[in-house]
Amino acid sequence: MVRSGWAVAGWGLGYAGFGVGCGLSGTALFGAHWPGWVVAGVGLVSAVAGALVVRRKPVRALLWLLCGAAAVGAWSLLMDLVTLLFGQRVDSVPDAVGRVLAAVGVVLLARAALGLRPGARVGRAGQAAPAPTAAPPPVQLAAWAGTLAFAPYVLMKLVWALGGSFAGISGDRMYASYVHNGSSGLWLALERWGLDGTMLLALLGVFLLWGLVRPWGQVFPRWTLPLRGRRVPRWLPLTPALLGAATLAPYGVVGVGYLGLCTAGVTRIRLGEFAGEQSALEVAWVGMCGFAGYGVALAVAARSYWRRTGARAAEVR
Repeated sequence: MVRSGWAVAGWGLGYAGFGVGCGLSGTALFGAHWPGWVVAGVGLVSAVAGALVVRRKPVRALLWLLCGAAAVGAWSLLMDLVTLLFGQRVDSVPDAVGRVLAAVGVVLLARAALGLRPGARVGRAGQAAPAPTAAPPPVQLAAWAGTLAFAPYVLMKLVWALGGSFAGISGDRMYASYVHNGSSGLWLALERWGLDGTMLLALLGVFLLWGLVRPWGQVFPRWTLPLRGRRVPRWLPLTPALLGAATLAPYGVVGVGYLGLCTAGVTRIRLGEFAGEQSALEVAWVGMCGFAGYGVALAVAARSYWRRTGARAAEVR
């Protein structure tokens, strides 16, 4: 746990420095100037918490609280990554940097908190790895829920990529919007082939989700050919899982709440490129329900995978 504590403390100081720099320079984060000082506060408290972990103090609840705050800071990081992956520019570079730092914090804080849980065992070099196990039934049920939540989103994107219409929006119109927004040649080529980039990433995300709950996520299966039978490095599925959960869960859950207010008439949804409010709401509900359901399921599955594979971690904490 000592290394985990130092990692949290170092990240906290770096995150605080980023926040102070934004605050003093007047750089806006998330559309306002005051969030920089909030970031600085979260970073400083995290640095203190990391020091307490090094001293083996009982600060597990504080670590989870800070992990939640960092998850909020990582808001929509995955959207920035998708934007960059397909050759577009992010809306705000400081926001994107802040989200990356926050996501790193989520991983480090969660790692430290899980290491402090009651009954956590210390890994030892050369310790025999346990047999691969499936997640408990409730976790697998969560995986099914996350998969089904993403299904309408995948179908919506597939309809557009194949030239069909959804919510009054045609595939040709969506393609024109991609061109207008400066999408890369790769993205446009996939669209012309009937393969939407975000749909492919969603399918990859579902694959990751089931790898976390089934035994083949711990030992490479037969179809991986040269890798079959070898242990899957623990960090390989956990890193994208924790980053994805930290991004999609808060983004989706808060987004669903916002859409509820829009649907109730409390506030109005931004139309963006949509012609009417009804079309914007239909598409947004499909997306946000998918992100929320999948993000929460991914968090549950990642926690289960972490606990089921922890006994074979070969680090001395």
